[in-house]
Amino acid sequence: MKYYQKLKGERLFLAPIRVEDADVFCQWFSDPEVALNITMFDRQFPLQKEEDLLQNMIKNNSQIFSIVLFEEEKLIGTCSFFDIDKDDRKAELGIMIGDKTCWNKGYGTEALELLLDYGFNILNLNNIYLKAFDYNKRALVCYEKLGFKLIGRHRQARIIMGKKYDEIFYDLLADEFTHSRLQKLFSEL
Repeated sequence: MKYYQKLKGERLFLAPIRVEDADVFCQWFSDPEVALNITMFDRQFPLQKEEDLLQNMIKNNSQIFSIVLFEEEKLIGTCSFFDIDKDDRKAELGIMIGDKTCWNKGYGTEALELLLDYGFNILNLNNIYLKAFDYNKRALVCYEKLGFKLIGRHRQARIIMGKKYDEIFYDLLADEFTHSRLQKLFSEL
């Protein structure tokens, strides 16, 4: 089944989420390495539950996207905005590269550039924030590369097998975002 290209990058595009991909998401959420980085290690994801969740997201017009490589239209992850506050123009961002063969190749950075562009220039957000645990070094490097600023930490907020980890909080403001593809597109109109 075809993906519809909503936002295009160099090597990948963001597409509306599809219920048909629920099985792939369940596989990723069941993989301990993937689930640990998205704080879902302790949760169960039966296929029916994931299908229902995706269906509800689609019905509620949620801001969630599939991350798809142009080559072979391969699904590699998902990214989204949630807890969108339209009055104060802020939202939390989340991303998952579920296909581990695509880790450490810059796909997360490219996908987030597209998502941030959409958030700041289409949703008209002013502040986009996120959180990650300090053991997720790849994510922290990606966020800092995109210009996110460290705004705080929740010390020893996660305990895994007796080891304690901090939860790190970052944000980015609209006037700090410099990677817009959409501005180029609309300036040509």
